[in-house]
Amino acid sequence: MTYDIRTLLSRAVDHAVDYRASLDQHAGRPEHSYAEMRDRLSEPVPEQGAAPLEVLEELVRRSEGGLMPITGPRFFGWVMGASHPAGVAADWLVSAWGQNAGYHTPTPAAAAMEEVAERWLLDILDLPRQSSIGFTTGATVAGAVGLAAARTRVLLDAGWDPDADGLFGAPPVHVLIGDDAHSSMFSALQLIGFGYRRLVRVATDGQGRMSVAALDAALRGLSGPKIVIAQAGQINTGAYDRFEDIIPIAHAAGAWVHVDGAFGLWARATPSLKHLTAGIEAADSWVTDGHKWLQVPYDSGFAIVRDREAHQRAMTQWASYLPTISPTDRVPSAFVPELSRRARGTPVWAMLKTLGRQGVAELVEQHCALTRRMAERLGAEPGINLRNEVTINQLIVDFGTGDATTRKALTEAVISGVQAGGVCFAGGAAWHGDWVMRISVTSGATTAADIDLSADAIIAAWRAVRG
Repeated sequence: MTYDIRTLLSRAVDHAVDYRASLDQHAGRPEHSYAEMRDRLSEPVPEQGAAPLEVLEELVRRSEGGLMPITGPRFFGWVMGASHPAGVAADWLVSAWGQNAGYHTPTPAAAAMEEVAERWLLDILDLPRQSSIGFTTGATVAGAVGLAAARTRVLLDAGWDPDADGLFGAPPVHVLIGDDAHSSMFSALQLIGFGYRRLVRVATDGQGRMSVAALDAALRGLSGPKIVIAQAGQINTGAYDRFEDIIPIAHAAGAWVHVDGAFGLWARATPSLKHLTAGIEAADSWVTDGHKWLQVPYDSGFAIVRDREAHQRAMTQWASYLPTISPTDRVPSAFVPELSRRARGTPVWAMLKTLGRQGVAELVEQHCALTRRMAERLGAEPGINLRNEVTINQLIVDFGTGDATTRKALTEAVISGVQAGGVCFAGGAAWHGDWVMRISVTSGATTAADIDLSADAIIAAWRAVRG
């Protein structure tokens, strides 16, 4: 089959640009459901191939109406970045170059960009410079990587080598985690062999912060290897654990401290918000995402580990056909589970180069200011109840008065009205026995005008429900 590669790829660019340029005209949510899209895309296995350009045009045509405008300026449903065009362009090159970035020798450009991006990230986030970073798909896998390193170290310290001998017969590892931890941490723990029923749950306050006293009491009752999981940016409230208190207590008990900072760790990139993370640099591992606040295209996560040796022991694989490693080499696959993978460091390098230290700080500060603006607008409307202390980019509200059942029905009705209206997208979540509307401001395209337009739409939906 012959085809013109320039025509094919140029047409893909045209479609991509047309889509991004038309986001303001898109509905606030996909026009078609999953079932409808499955019907549109389903067909018997093709017996014969088709021309690549025809396939591309059909792919675009069939996908219309099934795309969520995540990259638009008024998408607030989840903590998702807007895939900055600079990152998208770099990511296109990643696909076009086709580099298997698991090893440094055959793909030196990809490996070198990842190493530089690692150094830049540690600098911007002001974390221990000797730390290693695994470039992963996102916070779930990054969490599994960081916690695997934790598992390796605490068991080695207890006289057991988990990487050689596995977990059967190993000393039990006590994992302590806050009641309001993100679901990705529980998934990560399951991936590395720690079932959720074996975890020690630690009480949290009304904003989702781990109780220092409860953690201290729980640790006093435990012996043997221990891991404490803290949180920088609760997914609903944006709250930060008190690291200056938690980490010394955990370390005094011999525990490894892992911090889930999927989006909240980026507060360290700006002087005005860095105080929220005071003491966090003393932890042992951290997780954050590039595809959230850094606006890197999906997928991009970072597993950051202070103990480089434990990180490598937990992840490294080797075979005779792979090139020899020198002591000064940084092998990308030594810090993630995959040997074969795309060059995730390339769009990270491009975004950090595009934004710079100042640009990253301004982006984070802008989103937090816009969230406060949204909170002020909604909080001024009678019957809209602010449910969190707005510190960063997360806002939760519910609607009306009365018992939880009544307010849930009102809140669900407002959410449905907002989504049907198409001006913006916001979703719902359970929070401490209530149902709330979640608003997450993470798109680099969002402006004050977008916030005002969206606030107007939410208020109008509430007034329509209230009557």
